[in-house]
Amino acid sequence: MAEILFYHLTESTLEEALPGLVERSLSRGWRVVIQTATDERRDALDNHLWTWSDASFLAHGTDREPYPAEQPVILTTTDANPNNATVRFIVEGAEISRAGDYERIVVMFDGHDQDQLERARSQWKTLKAEQHDLTYWQQTSDRKWERKA
Repeated sequence: MAEILFYHLTESTLEEALPGLVERSLSRGWRVVIQTATDERRDALDNHLWTWSDASFLAHGTDREPYPAEQPVILTTTDANPNNATVRFIVEGAEISRAGDYERIVVMFDGHDQDQLERARSQWKTLKAEQHDLTYWQQTSDRKWERKA
């Protein structure tokens, strides 16, 4: 059964918070899939991960490129796991499926977007009913993560 973490963005944007969490996952030896709800969002994150820091970038590919199995990080709009990832990031309300295929699922949602809040609440209820191990993390004013549930 996957450990599922809900990350409630209140002080940062997804673009600010996601790279650090992905880097931590990679430092643990995990492969990562990032699932977006739309092609446009996938493509925007694709560009962002190459340029998010002057000192660093996150090596990655998308589900539309060849050899996804060789990538440490894959961006996708589907529930596929082409790089045999152990952690899956679900962003901006993308659908959660096949939760049992991962060690960890990280659901990230914008606390200033009512649609994303409602979607995250619905996902929480569904996953709780399925008896997954859920935790809820919210940003503090200094952009650190505090466990709330």
